[in-house]
Amino acid sequence: MPLVAGVDSSTSACKIEVRDADTGALVATGRAPHPPTTPPRSEQDPAAWDSAFDTAGAQAGIVGRHAPAAISIAAQQHGLVVLDSGGAVLRPAKLWNDTESAPDAAELVDQLGPYAWARACGSVPVASFTVTKLRWLRRIEPDVFAQVAAVLLPHDWLTWRLTGRRTTDRGDASGTGYWSPAEGRYRFDLLGLVDDTVAWEALLPEVLGPNEIAGEWAGHDALVAPGTGDNMAAAIGVGASPSDLVLSLGTSGTAFTVSDSPTADPAGTVAGFADATGRYLPLVCTLNATKVTETFGRFLSADHDRFDHLALEAEPGAGGVVVVPHFDGERTPNRPDASGTLSGLRAETTSAQLARAAVEGVVCNILAGAEALPRCDGRVLLIGGGARSRAYRQVVADLTGRSVIAVTSEELVARGAAIQAAAVLHGVTCDEVASAWSLERGATVEPTAGVDAMAIREAYAAAVARP
Repeated sequence: MPLVAGVDSSTSACKIEVRDADTGALVATGRAPHPPTTPPRSEQDPAAWDSAFDTAGAQAGIVGRHAPAAISIAAQQHGLVVLDSGGAVLRPAKLWNDTESAPDAAELVDQLGPYAWARACGSVPVASFTVTKLRWLRRIEPDVFAQVAAVLLPHDWLTWRLTGRRTTDRGDASGTGYWSPAEGRYRFDLLGLVDDTVAWEALLPEVLGPNEIAGEWAGHDALVAPGTGDNMAAAIGVGASPSDLVLSLGTSGTAFTVSDSPTADPAGTVAGFADATGRYLPLVCTLNATKVTETFGRFLSADHDRFDHLALEAEPGAGGVVVVPHFDGERTPNRPDASGTLSGLRAETTSAQLARAAVEGVVCNILAGAEALPRCDGRVLLIGGGARSRAYRQVVADLTGRSVIAVTSEELVARGAAIQAAAVLHGVTCDEVASAWSLERGATVEPTAGVDAMAIREAYAAAVARP
């Protein structure tokens, strides 16, 4: 039986799944950590990704007994990897959650205006986007900027390490701030706002289509798929369809849907990304999600199970306690210098109410952004670490007033990458592979009767609006 490998090179770790290319049966896994980061400066040496890939790959046996016929790499979006003319990495990669380029994002938006940015590339730049990090590099490290001969994203760099070819895909390219999903091309005029003397076309990777082959893994008899960004791979892994609302709650949070047409939000709330299948992936991202409830768990000396129990013990609305979870600054809303707040405390406030308020704050924050997405009246799919939390499952159902499908598979990004690898191997679409594989679909959670979700969300909005 042919095997395929899917790689998730995330902020925290490299995770690899090896699956049967025909049935999707899981054959082997591997995992290795990446160095921890702490915003506002969040950087990693790409060599650490390479090392983690080797370690996780050895655990999964991808060089040896579980050698794949095809492999695909998905990775954290937006990160900036710059190479010199000899292919050496010039400096540590600035990651998506590095907010040092917030002033550069503001300057870029001022130069062109939010409406023009949204029309040009589907999104209004924030500190996460690659274009802002390039401007930061030119402003802060001009000597390094002058040596740049190639600009890659994390998944591009790892794919290049396998194939020796500089490529990307439309999904990950759409998060740079200089590739247009609507036009399907790089917008060199946007890069000209960073530096109009640079011949940018020579520095950027080729953008591959969903089923194009990036190359062959050097020294191995394996095709390399185009790969993609982590959110695009997660959409494949969960089987998202147009009109589904997908909420991913991990260290950060995302809300997205699959669309048949490109989107552009001049308010900057929705990033008008492309997906990895030829469609589009309008997405809202927050910097703060489960790390907020982990922090409250530490405050309350409660492990995950105890914290869930506490949060579910309290009444919806947490007795008026409200947590605004902007602990490390925030991307949506765009508040890079913000910090979290806790309000509504009374002498009788309980630990259960504090736990409930923390979960509700995270969910209210992501749902406030999700309101700006195109129509999402299909399924509500909850993925990421939050999908394994009883408290998050119930609060999402309560505050949306809808049934929630909690997909608890831990490695949806790696699974999506494996699906893409199988699609390239078999010459079919990702949708065809996903429907042929027997994949976990998740458990359904119903909302609690009588919850006044609107009142809870309005109290949260009022807390955010306070000076």
